[in-house]
Order: sequence, then structure tokens, then C-alpha cells
Amino acid sequence: MGALVGVGAAGCGSGGEATESGQLKVVAITTYLADIAQNVAGDRVRVASLIPEGGDSHSFEPTPRDVKLLADGRMVILDIAGLSPLIDDLIEGSAHEGQLVVEAATGLAGRPAAEGGGIDPHFWLDPVSVITYVENVRVALSEVDPEGADSYNANAEGYLAELKELDTWIVGEVERIPAARRLLVTNHEEFGYFAARYGFKIVGAVFPSVSSEGAPSAQQLAALVAEIRATGAPAIFLEAGTNADLANEVARETGVEVVRDLYTHSLAQNATSYIDMMRWDVARIVEALL
Repeated sequence: MGALVGVGAAGCGSGGEATESGQLKVVAITTYLADIAQNVAGDRVRVASLIPEGGDSHSFEPTPRDVKLLADGRMVILDIAGLSPLIDDLIEGSAHEGQLVVEAATGLAGRPAAEGGGIDPHFWLDPVSVITYVENVRVALSEVDPEGADSYNANAEGYLAELKELDTWIVGEVERIPAARRLLVTNHEEFGYFAARYGFKIVGAVFPSVSSEGAPSAQQLAALVAEIRATGAPAIFLEAGTNADLANEVARETGVEVVRDLYTHSLAQNATSYIDMMRWDVARIVEALL
């Protein structure tokens, strides 16, 4: 990954390319990423989200309006190329001279995905990794809008303090869980970075891949059931809105709880900011594992 993947010339003039209201047009792919970027941008920029609240990059179906939104963006922010080939193709197809495409996860060391090759793209579920997101967004905004650099620097510093406070809070909450019960079973492979940061063991996933596309085999489900029984993992954690049929089947065979209301790919009513999203998820995980 390059720190800033520019399409055409990056940085046109001292003030960048403004909207009719005088603000830059910046588009983030997801709602949580738009929130992170907005905290750096402050009042100078309004960051739009391509995928609406409650949506998921794996199931996103773009409209012509979405294509136009991307095409109008002076800057486009995504976590990492490869998370969604459809999104990558949309960005490439709407690219224009002067548009800057930013991979927020640039500089982070990716962990190999357990299945299917490649790397796990879910960096954002570790708030310490989001510190790198903030730095990359700050640099990019200052490049397209040099006059706002001081503001972006100040906003970034303030938000970094909030992320560090969030990290400290999560550490304290996780310490409440007995070490032997810090076990995660999820719908798909997504909590690897979170688990590494906060001392959880990944027992397995209903869909043993970095997305919930496709279907697990009978052998894979049987292996997950055996692993849950062997470890004593007490719960399966699903994102809100996920089809719970297979998780419920595993739960019936193992007697574990199914927690159905985590938010990992989108903001929502119970999680209206990235920090709120993480606090909600951690609270639900701790509650189920105590």
C-alpha cells in the first residue's frame, strides 16, 4: 500500500477544490470511516459516506447517485484496497485528474487471513490502529487544503487523545473478564487485530473467512462446534442485521448464547460515532463473557 494513492495530480492550488459552499468534497467509503475523517476535518470539510448507515461493503449495491458522489470527490478515503473489489472498481472507474485516493490503513502491518489468503482488512476494530488512520487522513487533508493544515493538525491531536482514552477504557473493561473466558467466536473473521491488542483468543468463526459471503462446509461447522466445546467459549458474536441461522444451529449444538447486535462495519442507532461503536461492542462482549 502506498501512503497516498493519488489519481492524477494531487493538490491543485493553495485551497484545493471546493464545493459551492466553499468546502472540499471528501467521500469516505463507510460511516465509521467518515466519522473518523470528520473528526480530523472539523468545520472546514463535510465528509460524506458512500455506504449508508447499516450498510456493508460486502453487500453494497451502488446506484448512479453513488457513482456521481465518488466522481465529485476531491478526496476519497477507504480502509485498504481489496476489502471490497466492487468498491475498488467503483473508485477506479470514477477517478479523475486531481482526485486523491487515501488508504487509511497505510503503514499498518496486516495479519494473514485464516482462510483464502490475503490479509485481514479489519484494522479499524483496534483503536490503536485507527491512530494511523488519523495520521494518514491528516496528511491527506493538509495536502489538498494547505490553508487548513493547522486546523487539521489540532483536530487530529484532539481526536488522538480520545482514541487513547478509548484504548485505556477497553483495557480496563477486558480485565474484568477472567482470562480463561476471553474467547471470541464470531460470524466471520474480523476481530483478529482487536483480539491481539486486548488478549482474546479467537476460537473460530461461523464463516471462516474475512467476509460472510459463501457458505461454510459441514466439516467446517462441525470443527467449530468441536472447538467451542473444547474451549468452553460461552457466546457467538454477530453483527446486527446478520442472518443468524447458522450461528443458531451451532448454538443449539453447543448450548452457547448468540449475541446479535454488534456493530463492526457501520454506525447505527446505538453507535452513532466510531468511538461509540467500539464502546457498544466492548460492553456487549464483556457482558456475555463475564
